[in-house]
Order: sequence, then C-alpha cells, then structure tokens
Amino acid sequence: MPMTSSVTLADLCHQTGMTALDHLEFAVTIPVTAGIQAQGDLIVVPLPMIADRVQPCGDRPGCRNHPSAPWTPVPPEGVVLVRGADGGNPHTLVADPGACRYTVRPHDRDGLAVALFEATEPVHLLHPEHGASGCAPGVYAVRRQRELYGRRALLVAD
Repeated sequence: MPMTSSVTLADLCHQTGMTALDHLEFAVTIPVTAGIQAQGDLIVVPLPMIADRVQPCGDRPGCRNHPSAPWTPVPPEGVVLVRGADGGNPHTLVADPGACRYTVRPHDRDGLAVALFEATEPVHLLHPEHGASGCAPGVYAVRRQRELYGRRALLVAD
C-alpha cells in the first residue's frame, strides 16, 4: 500500500499488524506535516532546526558517547523506535519499502535523541494510544520530551 496523503489509522494497523485503542477514529485520514510533532513522550523535530545539537554518531568526528550505528531501511511492517515506560506501548515508524531509513543512538548534546530518520516519501509514526501522525519527506530527530517541574526537568513517561 503506497503511503499517500490518504492513509488512515486502519491502513497502518493492517500494514503493521498492530492494534490501536477503540477510542481512536480508524477511518480518518492522517495529516502529513513537515514541522515539529509530539506524540506522547516523544517529539519529532526536523533535523535542520537542531542540527547544531544533534547529529548521526557516524557523522561526528570523535564521537565517543555511542558506537556508530548504521542507517537501516524501515521495513513495511515498521520499526519500533521507542517502547513506552515499563515496556508499554511502542512508537513505531512505518514507511513504504525504500522510502525511509533510520539510525539509532545519534549524538545529542542534550541527551534526548533516540533516533534519526530520513524519508523520501511521507512516513507515519504509529502508537496504540495516540494514533498516528504523518511526516513529510525530510530528515528528522526523534527525541524524548521533558516536562518542567519548577527548575527540574523530567522525562515524560508514556
């Protein structure tokens, strides 16, 4: 099924074999945008907006924080980028064959990035509780979200 602008939550659930909670509308077309998107405990940011803070580890000379991770094609059934707190619901990146690649363990000066992905066609991030969001072609950083409690910043738990 090509990922066009008329993909629904039902389409993504069928493609990945995942289920979503009944409170979500399965027949609504998922919007595809090129900007910042939040989904539960994650935030997807176009990489050019934060390229001074986040890079693929293999692209950064002397990267010591993590071993270099290869760019890997996203399979049609999707790839789990993050699983919710205590092994909870997954955030799954879904793309047509050849339309997207991803890498994990990017270098992030803030320590929030969990993955980067590069899409040549629209792709979707699917979550059983939050539904799905669509990302236009481009390069994105997938980061954990923080909440401020006074002067303390804590990671959002999904």
